[in-house]
Formats: sequence, structure tokens, C-alpha cells
Amino acid sequence: MTAPKLHSVRALIFDLDGTLVDSKRDLIHSVNAMLGEMGRARLDEETISGYIGHGAPLLVSRALGSNAKEEDLRRALQFFLAYYEEHKLDTTCAYPEVADALAELSRKKVPMAVLTNKPVKISVRILEALGLAPHFRAIYGGNSFETKKPDPRGASTILSEFGASPRETMLIGDSEVDVQTARNANLIAVAVTYGFGVHDRTQHPADIYLEKLSDLVPLVG
Repeated sequence: MTAPKLHSVRALIFDLDGTLVDSKRDLIHSVNAMLGEMGRARLDEETISGYIGHGAPLLVSRALGSNAKEEDLRRALQFFLAYYEEHKLDTTCAYPEVADALAELSRKKVPMAVLTNKPVKISVRILEALGLAPHFRAIYGGNSFETKKPDPRGASTILSEFGASPRETMLIGDSEVDVQTARNANLIAVAVTYGFGVHDRTQHPADIYLEKLSDLVPLVG
């Protein structure tokens, strides 16, 4: 695929899970803890990984199955969020070269934001604990707006705050949800290849693929 011209990129929007941080194991453990609390059988890692990326309510709903009652969903979500809050940093860490790449991009004075479907308070705490939060002018989560990715509302809000046009902005993520969000907001779609999000490249091809986040640095500025 031909990459768009990048000399005019003036803003960057990053996904969190699978893009900046490897949170896969903590999320899987939290889902299985929730299933145990609800008297359900554990799920394998691959199955749970396929549910990640659309926000906590849908993650819990998919893990419980289509026959779950509304009260069960409410109780399961409450337990999952509380458990994950306590265990969100058990194994979660920044991917290799992420910290250095963000520092280099910050030196280029490119405004950056995080747009994730994870709840915003947990997202901020993870970024702060890993020392990544200072690089971002804005951090928005799945409960920051009435809709989640791939709805473009969050991305459009960030563009307005940054004073950037869609074709001057990259959205960097690891899943097809991120590519869809970029398309819906008319942004440059960038996908990392090391994440754990579901990504059908045939149906949802990105404009650019990165093997590591540091590959982004020479493309900007």
C-alpha cells in the first residue's frame, strides 16, 4: 500500500493496550477472575484476547456469553473493574522502545493524545505509573464520550483541541477497531504489528505498518 505524504503530520493519536503497553496478561487474569466469581468456567487466553479492544462492558459481556442476564452483567462488570484496578500493573509494561520513541516525538514538539476504549481513570493511572503520561496533551478513555471507538467522536474532539486537520493526524493502534476509527475520522491509519488486538488486514488495511514504535519517529516532522 502506498503511504500518504507525511511531511505535514501535526498530531498523533495513540491507542493504549497492544500499542503502547502490553497489558494482555493482566486483562486475561482479570477476566478469568471475574468468571470464577460468577461461577463460570475459565476461558483460554486466545479467546479472551479476541474480546479485548471494545471496552470493558463488551469484554465482560462476551466472556459471560449471550445468555447472561442483565443483573449478572452488571455484577460481573463491577467485579471485573474492581479486580483489574487492583491488578492492572501486575505484569503490564511499556513495549520495548515505546518510552524512547515518545520522548523523541515529544522533542519534535508534535502534540500527542491517547484514545482508548479502556476506562479513562485506569488508563491515566497506568500511563502515570509507567512514566508515559507527561508525553500526552490529552488522555481519553472509553467512558470519556457517549460512544467508543470506532466512532470518530473522540478523535474529532482531539483534532479540535489540537487545531489539526484529519489528514495532518495519525492514529496509531494494533487492532482493526483503530483502523476503522481512523477511517471514520479520515485520519492516517497506522498499525503496529506487535500488539494483541484482532486485525484483519484484508478487510481493514492500514496505511502504514510499524514493526516497532520507534519506526514512527522518522516519519514525523
